Amino acid sequence: MTSEFEHGAAFVDGELVPIERAKISLVDTGFSRSDVTYDVVAVWDGAFFRLDDHLDRFERSCRMLRLTPPYDRAEMTRILLDLARVSGLREAYVEMLCTRGVARHGSRDPRTFENRFYAYAIPYVWLLRPEQAEMGMDAVITRTVRRIPTSSVDPTVKNFHWGDLTRGLFEAYDRGAHYPILLDRDDNITEGAGYNLFALVGQRLLTPAGGALEGITRRTVLELAAEEGIEAVAVDLSESTFRTATEAFATSTAGGVMPITSLDGRPVGDGRVGATTRLIRERYWQAHKDPRYLTPVDYPA
Repeated sequence: MTSEFEHGAAFVDGELVPIERAKISLVDTGFSRSDVTYDVVAVWDGAFFRLDDHLDRFERSCRMLRLTPPYDRAEMTRILLDLARVSGLREAYVEMLCTRGVARHGSRDPRTFENRFYAYAIPYVWLLRPEQAEMGMDAVITRTVRRIPTSSVDPTVKNFHWGDLTRGLFEAYDRGAHYPILLDRDDNITEGAGYNLFALVGQRLLTPAGGALEGITRRTVLELAAEEGIEAVAVDLSESTFRTATEAFATSTAGGVMPITSLDGRPVGDGRVGATTRLIRERYWQAHKDPRYLTPVDYPA
């Protein structure tokens, strides 16, 4: 709407502000204790993709953490639409957060905290840019770190407990790669630093059943694969099975379907983007024109 929002917009303390002015309190426990959940939804070609699914997951995450957003579903929807509208961004990365908030009178009892809701919209974020798609992701299975046990942190609730994932990133960089894949304590594949994983083993497309976020992009891939007659299932995916894959890819709101062409410095399959990965990737972006999935933004003229 105005140039001050051209780099993005945020909703903080009930107001829409330019992203550069978005601030939270140092004593908000979302910041100080990572007592927060969040979700990220994309705007593509002027419409939110699967907004209701993201809001469903966000509300579930809040319930699981016993957080109560100060806005209802309709109000949160309006806020997210307003952020896209005021920023003018037609391809955007839109995040909503609910924090435990700020203690009252120094209390450490989380039941007494005032939960807070924040949101922002910035230009779309790519984990793997389109011009890098044919080259693909260079992944490693980490050896110095494993995923936080699900009995400690539920990975189906989006969270900022990224200590293990950040260590994984540094290991990947130290090994000349960029994308870590973390195992659980039973040597099963879980997820990477902000992305789910798929492996084509034989004629089946496999994705980890546990230890990972139940991603909306992951869900979309499972649905699209079924439409194409490809058997796609969530299983306990061992490292040894993953290494037999002839194709592999990662999925995320930030980038969609992203081919993995090398693993630990060796090619996956023939080292090129495979036919199944290419088909699913094409279908994923085609789905961004399907009215079933879209919530259009009413931009100003």
